[in-house]
Amino acid sequence: MAGLLRFPNPVNEVAARTVAAGVVVMSVAFVASRATWILVVLAYGFVARVLTGPRLSPLGQFATRVVAPALAHRTRLVPGPPKRFAQGIGTTLSVSALVAVGLGGVGVAQVLVAMIGAAAFAESAFAFCLGCTIFAGLMRAGIVPASVCEACNDLSSRLAVR
Repeated sequence: MAGLLRFPNPVNEVAARTVAAGVVVMSVAFVASRATWILVVLAYGFVARVLTGPRLSPLGQFATRVVAPALAHRTRLVPGPPKRFAQGIGTTLSVSALVAVGLGGVGVAQVLVAMIGAAAFAESAFAFCLGCTIFAGLMRAGIVPASVCEACNDLSSRLAVR
């Protein structure tokens, strides 16, 4: 079980951006339709990815097994811990949105999911990971120890395109 509950490090940025694009689609679909099942799928995906990376996430599997191999010439590996932190933020917001829907706060859920969608759009379209940026700030502030992500302190690893 312990092997199942681990997050990949490093992470293929092509796969991460593909997942983000799928999250954008689901976020827009939920905000527009208010369909609770879409929110359930969105929240499940975040929980699955934060716990296991792509292993238990259908979207993660599609991104890593179909899209990333097809675009192997564009592979860029990035540190895993900031991406896991970003998935954790998505988990918190999507599960909170699900609770809000359960309590009758569909409008609150729409706002939370719109926030997820905006961050996912920035990741998918511009390779700007808001969660990763917050993670870096927490590292600089000493809240997240450098030992959590030693690769995060090595800028040369993030600039290398393979």
